[in-house]
Amino acid sequence: MESFFTTSDKIQHIIKSFNLTKTLFVSSIIIGDPHTGKKSLARYLFPHAPLVSGLNQDAVKKALEESDELIITDFEKLSNQNNFDFSNKRIIATANYVGNSSVIDDLFAFIYTMPTLLERPDDVQYLKKRFIKEALSTLMIDAQNIEEKNIPLNLSMNSKSLKKSIYLHLTKHSMDNADIENVIYQHIFKYLDGNDGYREYLGLYEKPLIKAGLKKYGSQLQLSKILGINRNTLRKKIHEYNID
Repeated sequence: MESFFTTSDKIQHIIKSFNLTKTLFVSSIIIGDPHTGKKSLARYLFPHAPLVSGLNQDAVKKALEESDELIITDFEKLSNQNNFDFSNKRIIATANYVGNSSVIDDLFAFIYTMPTLLERPDDVQYLKKRFIKEALSTLMIDAQNIEEKNIPLNLSMNSKSLKKSIYLHLTKHSMDNADIENVIYQHIFKYLDGNDGYREYLGLYEKPLIKAGLKKYGSQLQLSKILGINRNTLRKKIHEYNID
């Protein structure tokens, strides 16, 4: 059985409601933003139900003919929704938005709203630890070199952006000089063009160097000595790169 962790009262209510109606042939839909865990929740609650996507109209028709219990994801993408008959079937649908509200009301006895990760801070911490563990294993990084509290979390696209932000952070902080050189090489090789390429791409090195130095030492005077450049030259470059 697929596991599903949550401390959200709203999701606990959804789980409780589904468990109370599991023996009934009634249809339900879970609506919420992309990557909030709607499909995972449906699979957790109904692990043996076939799963089809609303992106494939023919597959949905065939599955409805063959099964009395069915999970339909991306329900908003399913065309001709009003032509379907869910009588005597247990349909669990997920959708990113309502679409035709009258059709939704006709087809589904229960309509649930999935909260975003911004509304589920404990769930975010659980997913954060899970994604960090996964990333450390995938990228073969020593966990001792990672400070979890310093990893910035992006929740703009829920679990998708959360996972990406963790992988990007760990990737960047595990790179050595050769890796960094190769990244810069690949970027320049792809985009180098024009008549002033040297000046344009010099910033790939100078800007992060100055930003990191200012954050580390907090003094333009000290940084100019460490970099071995004139303080006025440093000021000019700070202004040129619009560094705060």
